[in-house]
Order: sequence, then C-alpha cells, then structure tokens
Amino acid sequence: MKLHLVKKILAGTLSAALLSLPALASQPQQPALWAVDQLADSYALGLVDDDYASYIQDPVTLEQLETMTDVVANKLALLELDQRTADTVGLVVDTTRGGVMNALYQEAAAYDLPGVEEGAQAFLTSLGVVQGGSGGALALDRTCTYQEAMVMANRLILAVYDEQDAGSKGLLWKATNGENTLYLLGTIHLDRDNVYPLHKSVREALQASEEVIFELDLNDQEGIALLQSLQTYSDGTTLADHISPELYQRVQTMAATLGMGANDLDLYKPWALASTFSTLSLQNDTTGANAMAIDSYINAAAVNSGKAIGAVETYAFQGGIFDGLSTEYQQAYLNSSLTVLEGVLSGTTAAPADEAYLQAQEEMISGMFAAWKDRDPEAFGKVYNKTAIINSDDELNSKLFTERDPGMIQAAANYLETEGSHTYFMAVGAGHMVDPGGIVSGLQELGYTVELVP
Repeated sequence: MKLHLVKKILAGTLSAALLSLPALASQPQQPALWAVDQLADSYALGLVDDDYASYIQDPVTLEQLETMTDVVANKLALLELDQRTADTVGLVVDTTRGGVMNALYQEAAAYDLPGVEEGAQAFLTSLGVVQGGSGGALALDRTCTYQEAMVMANRLILAVYDEQDAGSKGLLWKATNGENTLYLLGTIHLDRDNVYPLHKSVREALQASEEVIFELDLNDQEGIALLQSLQTYSDGTTLADHISPELYQRVQTMAATLGMGANDLDLYKPWALASTFSTLSLQNDTTGANAMAIDSYINAAAVNSGKAIGAVETYAFQGGIFDGLSTEYQQAYLNSSLTVLEGVLSGTTAAPADEAYLQAQEEMISGMFAAWKDRDPEAFGKVYNKTAIINSDDELNSKLFTERDPGMIQAAANYLETEGSHTYFMAVGAGHMVDPGGIVSGLQELGYTVELVP
C-alpha cells in the first residue's frame, strides 16, 4: 500500500460519495506550460507525477525517457495487437528530440500498425505525435525537454488507442432539448483496472462542452476546508473517546501498517476513516501510480482547458449526510471497512464470512469496471444492483440515493432548459445514472431525449 496514497486521501475529500482530489488544477506555483492541455492524460497514464512542476521544463534524462517508454510499452501491450519484428537498426536513442522519437517509435514498431514500416519520422508525424515548428522543421538534433517528451509519449498512446477504437468508453449518454446538449457520464470514484486512457468519444464530448458539472466543485477550496472540518473533532475529544478500545487499537495497528505515526489518525471521525479504508481496500495492482480517480481526471482536463466548472451539490450537504450518521452506525462502518482492509493487506481473514465478503466485493468492483469500460449500462446495473442498495436497511446506502437523485435530475433538467444553444458535460457517480430513480430515466420521464452514445 502506497503511503503517499493514504496521505492524499486523508488530506482530500474523504467522502465515500466522491473520494477524489483536484489534481493538476489551478496550482499557483505552476510554471507557464505550453502543454497544459496534455497534463490530465499524462498524469493519469503515469507520465508525470505530483512533482511535475519541478522538472517538466528541464531537459529529459535517459532514465526519465526509459520510464516513459515503459509506460508506452505497457499501455500498447494491453491492446494485444499483432506483433512484428521491429527494424530498429540505426535508430539512435539519446536525449535529443530525434533520439526521443526513436525511443518511442521502437515501442510502436513492435506491433503491426498502419504506416509503422515507414520509419520513426514518417510514422510519428503521420499520427500527429510530432509536429514541426515554422516550416515543419522537427529540430531533431535539439535537446528535448521533459515536457516535449511527455507530449510525444502521451500523443502516441492516445493516437494508437484512437486508431484501434480502444480505451475505456465509460457510461456516457447524450441528452438533448432543442439546441441544448448535455452529456452525462456516470463515473466510478476510483482508478483501477487499467481504466486509462479514456475512449476518444469521452474526451471529445468533454472538449466540446462549455461547462463541466460534478457532484461537488473539486476546486472549491472553501468547500473542501469545510468538509475536512466535518471529518475531524474540534471539541477536544479524539477517536479513542468515540469507539471501543478494541477498535481503536486496530486503527492504531493499521496506521502503523500504512507507515503512519501511532496517533496520526486520532482527530478523524469514524466515518471519515471508514471511507478512507474502504477506498484503499478497493485499489488493486492495476491502480495507477498517481491514483487519479475518474472524476479527478475529468476535472483536471476541464480546468486545464479553461472550461467553466459547476456542481449539483454543496460540501455542506454531502458532508452532512455522513456527519449525521449515528454513533452506532459510524462505529460499525469503521469496523467493517477496517476488517476488509486488514484482509486485503494480509491476504487472510479471520472468518470465512469475511473471506466471502472480500471475494464478493472484488467481483462486484471488477464487474462494474468491465461494464463501465465497455459502455454497457445493463451489465453495470446487474452487477451494481441499485435496487438492493436502496431497499436495504443500511443507514447510509439509501441516503446516498434517495436524498440525492431527485436533485441531480432537476439540476440536469435545468441545464437542458438554458436559453440559447449550449453544450454541457455532467460527471457524477454511475449509481446516480442507473435505475431505479436514476438521472437517465428521470430526464426521459420529463420528456427529454436521452440516448447512450454509440
């Protein structure tokens, strides 16, 4: 388990309804970058990390280039393309622009791609991976910056995926009313199962939109601060005063397992820790190094493209759902989430029932991602089983939908009723899109045309 991931979740929005950070959005010390529109995909793919601002404009090193080519190789391998014997004789790999092009080309040349036999320059320019300056000059002998290498690697991955009609399609619908269009993306608030890159249809819909709407505005620093204040005790008490000694000791043990100090979690309320532990237990070996939840990716891409950001809920409303949970429920929620995470980290569980729950959870999440990536809402609905969630006697589950879906439907309808001709993009949890009571059928019942994007 990555310590930086634990700290990122604890420092950010812990709500089980969101679980994401505003990565790459509006960083005040960020240097001027000409490739800002490439950052969201580059971060999601693992071509840059949280410290990118400290090195992105420096000359790329051979070690960094090797890391980049590994990312490209791994992403292309997932496509399972027909292989070929790559002719790389005479291709010099160094830190010039030409050398970086050669390094990236070698990864693509291992597969039977259209035009790949034409060589590095012809192939990469035909895909738009490399674009010359004035007069079309490629400046092959000039030292390559990290930013330039990142852009080439990112463009290559996206170009090959787009050419193969590959990438995660997501649960994407298109709602229309007159001259207004509202794209509806049901998201999963996680990063796993090799979810990136997203299919070009999602990226194109996002770029075509003038405003992007989320459950919460991930860039609202006041709202985030409010939610963080709800997650911690401010009355002089600590976690130990609100849960059993046995459960508190298990939290202490987990903190140590995660590389944290013995009392680092003492100020957090049980529901906040339960949400965090639940998120950590749902990661797997395919989780990106940057753990960029889908909502965070959409937000970063939108902000970096200069789009307006909207929200259908407030931090006070969403945080209140969790902070209003009974003391008994919060303790049970923490116990359950901690038990699951303990089992995931140890590989064993104390009871057969816990083992069965772990297996069922993994099958459900894997099934959800498979359906999401294939844009198959029917399969998603069967795995997710929203009916059972709403009808359960669980104090939290029903509130997450019965108290929120109607407001989301109305918010979507309001955008469709905007005067004039507009295109919007709404990204909220996929559970809010599907039935019973989902946004898609809710809009259809109101008379709007809503169709799954082909």
